[in-house]
Parts: sequence; C-alpha cells; structure tokens
Amino acid sequence: MKKILVFVVAYQAENFIENVLDRISAQINDSYYYEILVIDDCSKDRTYELAQKFAFAHPEITITNLYNPINQGYGGNQQIGYLYAIDHHFDVVILLHGDGQYPPEYINEMAEPILNGDFDVMLGSRMKVKTDALRGGMPLYKWIGNQILTWSENALLKQKLSEYHTGFRAYKVDVLRQIPFQFDSKYYDFDTDIIIQVADNHFRIGEIPIPTKYGDEICRVNGMKYAKMIMKSCIESRIMRFGLFYNPKFDYEINSQEQSLYEGKFGLFSSHQFTVDLLPSGATVLDLGAGPGYMAKALSEKNISVTSVDKIITEKLEKYSQKTIQADLNHLNFSEIKGQFNYILLLDILEFLDSPEKLLQEIRESFAPDHPNVVISTGNVAFFITRFSLFFGKFNYGKLGILEMKKKRLFTQNSLKRMLKDNGFQILSVKGIPAPYQKAIPNHKGLSSFLQHINNFLIHISKGLFAYQILMTAKPSLTLPQLLENAKQQKQPG
Repeated sequence: MKKILVFVVAYQAENFIENVLDRISAQINDSYYYEILVIDDCSKDRTYELAQKFAFAHPEITITNLYNPINQGYGGNQQIGYLYAIDHHFDVVILLHGDGQYPPEYINEMAEPILNGDFDVMLGSRMKVKTDALRGGMPLYKWIGNQILTWSENALLKQKLSEYHTGFRAYKVDVLRQIPFQFDSKYYDFDTDIIIQVADNHFRIGEIPIPTKYGDEICRVNGMKYAKMIMKSCIESRIMRFGLFYNPKFDYEINSQEQSLYEGKFGLFSSHQFTVDLLPSGATVLDLGAGPGYMAKALSEKNISVTSVDKIITEKLEKYSQKTIQADLNHLNFSEIKGQFNYILLLDILEFLDSPEKLLQEIRESFAPDHPNVVISTGNVAFFITRFSLFFGKFNYGKLGILEMKKKRLFTQNSLKRMLKDNGFQILSVKGIPAPYQKAIPNHKGLSSFLQHINNFLIHISKGLFAYQILMTAKPSLTLPQLLENAKQQKQPG
C-alpha cells in the first residue's frame, strides 16, 4: 500500500489546529496508508497541547506530534519534516499549514498525480484563474507582488507555473532524496529554493487550482525581505553556472567523481578550440593534466601523437593517446617521460598545483634543448565580473570557473607572464578567451553567441579586464647547465 504523509507545519496556531486536523481526517480513506505529522515550531501558545488532544481523541488515525524546542523557521521546520518522510519511507509528503489557509480537502487530488507517475511535484495554485485569488480575499498588493515574482521566476527558471508562492505542496519523497534541501533557507523563501532544485534537476511539476482563503490567520512574512531573498536565490542559481558563485544548495553533484565535472571546451572562442587549431597535423604533444580525454580525442583526429599524463586514466584517454602516464603532477618524475615533443600543454592545470613554479622549472630542465612550445591556459581572476564583485566585498568561490574551490593559485594576465619569465620562459603570444556563455545559457544559442562576440570584441580593448581566460604560448630557454654543456661541445677556433 502506498504511504502518504500529511505534514502540517504549525506555529502559534491554537485557534486553527484542531479544525485543520479534523478536515484532514475527513479525507483519509482505505486506498492508501496515511499518517499525519504535526511539527510545532516552538509555539508559545497551546498549539502542541491541542494537537496532542486531537490525537488522543482519534486513536484510529496515525498522528505524530513533534515539538521543536528552538524555533527553526518556516523553512527549517520543513527540512525536519521532509527528513522524517525520507527516514520513514513514505511515497508522498503533502505540506499544509496549521492555520488552515490551504484546503485539506484537496490532499488526495495532490497526491494521486504523483502516485500515478504523472508528476514528481504538485502545487496547489491560487492563480490558475488569477482573479479567484482576489475573490478569496487576497489583498491587492499581495496579488500584484505574486504576479510580478512568479513572472520573474518563470523567466529565470524557464518554467510556466501559475504560482511559486503557495504553501500547499506535494513531493514525491524520492525527489527529496535527490536534492540538497538541507542547505535551503530557513525563512519563507525555502519554498522557492526547493522549486529551483526541482526545476534544475528536470523533475516534473504539476499544478491544480485551489480556493484562496484569507481570514484570521496572522501573516508573518516580511514582503520586501521575502521578494529580495527569492530573487537573490533565483539569480544566484543561474550565476553558479558561470562558475562565479558557489552555494551547496545548488550543487547537485557533490558526490560525483572529480573528473566528471570537467568537459571539453570546444567551439566558438574557447581555449581548447584555439589550442587544437594552433597545433599542426603530425605534431608530437605532451599533455600534462590531460583530463578525461576530450583533448586527446580532438588531437588524434588531426593525426597528432599525444602522450597524456593525469592522475586518473580514463578509457577515453587511453583510447586516444599514444601513451598514458598515471601520475600526480605535484610529484611527477620527468625521467619516466620519453621522447621529444613539439608542444607541451598545460591547460587549466597550473592553478591546482602546490607549486606551478616547480613544474615549470622541471619542464625547462627536461625539455628546453628540444625547443618545444608550451601552451598554457588559466582563469583570469581580474575578469571584470570578479573585479566588480570584489568592489562590493564579494569573493565568491564556485564549483567550476575562475574561483573554483579546489584551486590553490589564482592568476592575472600579468602575474602569469611574470611567473613564466621568472622561471626562464620566453612569451611568444598572449590570447584572451571570453566567458563560456554557451555553457551558462545553453538554451539560447543566439544570445550566447552574441555575448561571446561582444566579450571577444572587448578583449581586444583590454585582455586583463575582459578575458575570462588567458591562453599563452611560451618557449623554455636553456638552463645554465645546458648552456655550459653547449659551450663545451663547440669546437675551439684554430
């Protein structure tokens, strides 16, 4: 039998809670197993006692009453209830408010589309017919605010919901297992955070119309604070795709393998594409920090021989490389690398090393006599968006991008140049790479292409300010021991 949890969040609801529980009880039938969970969020009135009284008077109904000794907030109270639903293996959890603002008479209509497999989340919308909310007593200013916020959220999240701000919701519990709701806001914007997570993970959201009731219940929401917080969450969830911000509530790959996060960056104005275009057919390449194998595949298609070094050797990397060496670049033994190379690639790798200077010195000592070109790419921490954020006191690390959390070093164009020169490299070329708009807004190819062209134009004005990445080509000069050895080998005059 399918299990439904009717979860009632309650705070200072002594005037309403018994009536709400009575109305819920009237909807219980033999088709499913029902449990009612009431969590009182540290009320100072008799909400908890009256809920207990109702439970004792109705032993035929499974009712669990819990009490938070410290107030957790509207969102924090939901987090506890959803964990209860997961731990007790319910199929569906339905959220109701203890003040009776939402109609318990619709709980089965909310649960059945989920139990039937049609949707993963159901919302009881007061706005399916927009004027019904006004007839139900919703104040005009709230109605207008609801419309503006819902339109904005739909635009940002690419949804078509009639309302985001209903507190009458049903979730498939397996969905809750897959999203990091434990990191969501404890304020009223929790409801928006969880919808962002649901939408980002492509779960199906359905809606049914419900009547609107505004009566004696007390509204505890600060409207301006609420609006600011939900828009902040929506925008931050989009910005996080650029790698310019990080929040664990929008991180859906916390347990994924490290390399699964890194994709090939090919296409318009990308560092990988410029590198592939730079290398001639028939070249021999040493790729240090080769990644999953995207670059090896692209180079092999140009008849380029690649020796790939990485601490994880994937099947793809093995397939497209002439030779693979499994090694941590912090402890790479260059004597294991045999052969001569026309090019050495250091793509998006120097930032992650304990000492990039040490790696550059070892490359110079091992390969300078062969005169290879070394191709280096790195994020530009002086990118104008990062500078703008810093101006307002923000320094937002991200899952990926310029301020990726795993990075140990950060570079500007000038600091990268200086490090190369200080370690005996001659700079041959410097190229600015625009931001990866096509990854940040993949559903709008025209817009992403336009933004990349604009960004690329601005790079010609100032690489240091407008380049998202810096791509440099450099050549290692001979070391003093190598110069001395060359001198010894030259014939003496006469």
